Amino acid sequence: MTQETGARRPNIYDVASAAGVSKSLVSLVLRGAPGVSPARRAAVEEAIERLNYRPNRAAATLAGNRSRTIGVVLDDYRNLWFVGLLSGLHEQFAPLGFRVAVADPSFNAHLDRTPVDGLMSLRVDGIVIATEPSEEMFAALDVPAVVAGNRDIPVPGADVVANDDLVGSRLAVEHLVGLGHREIGHVTGGGGAARLRAQGYEAAMRENGLRPHIKEGQGLTMESDGYQASLKLLDQNPSLTAIFAANDTMALGAAGAARDRGRRIPEDLSLIGYDNSPLASANLLRLTTVDGRNEEVGAGAAKALLDRMKDPSAPLRTMLVEPELVIRASTAAVTV
Repeated sequence: MTQETGARRPNIYDVASAAGVSKSLVSLVLRGAPGVSPARRAAVEEAIERLNYRPNRAAATLAGNRSRTIGVVLDDYRNLWFVGLLSGLHEQFAPLGFRVAVADPSFNAHLDRTPVDGLMSLRVDGIVIATEPSEEMFAALDVPAVVAGNRDIPVPGADVVANDDLVGSRLAVEHLVGLGHREIGHVTGGGGAARLRAQGYEAAMRENGLRPHIKEGQGLTMESDGYQASLKLLDQNPSLTAIFAANDTMALGAAGAARDRGRRIPEDLSLIGYDNSPLASANLLRLTTVDGRNEEVGAGAAKALLDRMKDPSAPLRTMLVEPELVIRASTAAVTV
């Protein structure tokens, strides 16, 4: 599968022509091989810079010329779901001798348009996209890639490994309904996973004959977003007895909002998060949450990327990991 991105990218033959040397000599310079005269090396490097040439790392991978480095693009280091994801990636890559380079949108933002550009400059052998992809990322990709944790926006040529967010939201709503809750709110934010979780929540609520109540914070899924969105929910819907948050970090903000509105958890307000991050098992929260089995998502993404590196022409695959509900102390039956 290919995607047109405007003007043709310069190739190694263009560099050789511009520098007045052979393709083989350009390859030697790209590999940092000895035996190239300083003058010719300088001519090649100048041509590379002038043409904005970027080596085709997918071809290099097939040829066995690997950097043994995998790039991982995260959306925000503060998002705790990456703890499990990175653990799963490490489990698969470390025994094979691969290093992992991690970047988020702030990574060298003063130099690169996207974190993919920064990772490509490191000559990575493959990239795991663990954020909402953008068209700029599509254009920058020149290596095998896999999208982890997000299946809302497809990336041309990339496999997808994610947990089933729609099923996870249903587990949360059905758990609360089973405890007798009928007024259940949802706090959410930007990003494909959050959108799918909101869709799953709304569908499950309507299937149970209940009216959805959805609020966003400031567009993200951080603690402050959960706090602001939950304040809106509680102020506008005082009859709420439960809140389902798009992730555990937002649930922490919801807990703060409940405290500030004089609502005890779980006596006055049941609370559910998502991701089963380390935050959820902390004694302060003991948060009921949906476990997206992020380590399995990470391990599956690593395996998919390794397969794609071996066979770039293989059919694309989407693999969904079944989530599980982890019940702790933040949910309880409705009291009359």
